[in-house]
Amino acid sequence: MKIAHRTAAVLCSFAVAAGVSLAGASAHAEERKGLPEVAVIGTGGTISGVSTNRVSFQDYRSGQLAISKMVDELRPEVNGLADVTTEQFGNKGSSGYSIADYRKLTASVDAALKKNDAVVVTTGTDTMEEFAYWLDLTVRSDKPVVLTGSMRPWTVIGTDAPANLYNAIKLAASRKTRCYGTVVMLNDEIQAAREVRKTNALRMDTFESGRSGVLGAVDQDNIRLNRAPARVQKCGKAGWRTPFDLDRIVGRVSAKEKTKEESKQLPKVEIAYSYQDAGGEAIKAFADGGAKGVVTAGTGAGGISPAMSTARTDAVKRGVTFASTTRTGSGAVYDSTGTTGVIGAEDLSPQKARLLLLLSLAATNDEKLIREWFATLGTAQFTTR
Repeated sequence: MKIAHRTAAVLCSFAVAAGVSLAGASAHAEERKGLPEVAVIGTGGTISGVSTNRVSFQDYRSGQLAISKMVDELRPEVNGLADVTTEQFGNKGSSGYSIADYRKLTASVDAALKKNDAVVVTTGTDTMEEFAYWLDLTVRSDKPVVLTGSMRPWTVIGTDAPANLYNAIKLAASRKTRCYGTVVMLNDEIQAAREVRKTNALRMDTFESGRSGVLGAVDQDNIRLNRAPARVQKCGKAGWRTPFDLDRIVGRVSAKEKTKEESKQLPKVEIAYSYQDAGGEAIKAFADGGAKGVVTAGTGAGGISPAMSTARTDAVKRGVTFASTTRTGSGAVYDSTGTTGVIGAEDLSPQKARLLLLLSLAATNDEKLIREWFATLGTAQFTTR
C-alpha cells in the first residue's frame, strides 16, 4: 500500500512539474510573441574571430565562431529585445567575398526581411563600408538593415564584439531606422551606408562619416537619432527603392541554395589611382581585360595625370565608362555633361562609386540615365517641396 501511495505521489509530482513546465513554456511563448523578429546573418570577420590568447588583439583567426554561438552568448539579455534567429551565410574575412557573393547576400537579406521585422548582418570591418553600400543600393525592403562587426576578436580582454552585436540587435529591434536604408552600428554610433568610412587600421572608433556626421548613437537603453539619410523623404513611396532590382537585372538567386537560376554576370568595374607622373598602363590593362567601367581616384577635385588622361580617352572610345572621384577623402568631383564617358561622382569614395557604377552599367547602357543616378542616388540630398 505504501508503495502504491509513493508511486501515486511520484506520478503526481511528475504531472505537476510537467504542468508547470508547459505553463512556463506557454507563458514564455506568449511573452516572445509580442517581440519584434530579428534575423542575424553572419558572414564572418574579426567579430567571429578567435585570438591566440586573451591579449592577442591583432593575432587571431577571423571567421571561426558560428553566429548562432555568438548570439547565444548574449542570452538571456538579448531575449528581452527581440525574437532572434540566425543564419550562417559564410564565415571569412570581408575581403574574401566577391561581387557574386554580394549578389547572393542581397538575396539572403531580402528573403529574411520577408519573414522578419529587421535584419542584422555581421561582417569584417575591412570592406564593411562596401558591404553596407551594396545592400543600401540593392535590398528591396524598407525594413531596417543594420551591419555590425568589431575591431577586436570575440575572445580577447576588452573586446568590442559582444557589445556591438547586442547594440545592433537593439537598434534593429527598435525599427527606428525604417526607410533609412542600410546603416552601420559600431562603437555605439549609427552611420549611414553612403557616408561611412573606415579611417583607422586598428582603433575601435575607426568608422566615421566625415563632415556629414553620424546618424545617432545607442547609449544603453537610449537610441538617439539626430539626422536621417535623404531617402527617408520617399518613405512609403515606390520611389524609395533604387532601380537596382537584381532579380530583374541579373536573374533570381535562391537565398537557400545560393545558386543562380540565370547566368547573367554583373559587369567588371575597376579603380585606377592617380599620383605624380602616374602611367596610363593600369587603365589600358583594365580596358583590355574586359572592364566595362573604371573609377579614377584623382588628386584634388578629381585630377589625373596626362598619361592616365590619354589612356582614359582611348578607353572611352572603346566603350568604357568612367566615374571620377577624389583620393582626398572629402570634397566633391562635380559632373560635367560636356565630357562624354566621364561622370562626376561628387563626394562618393572611389570604392562606393565603383559599386554604383557597376550596378548602373548592369541596369542600362544609357549614359544620361547613369549620370542621373549618380546625381540623385549618389548625391543623396534632401529636396525642398
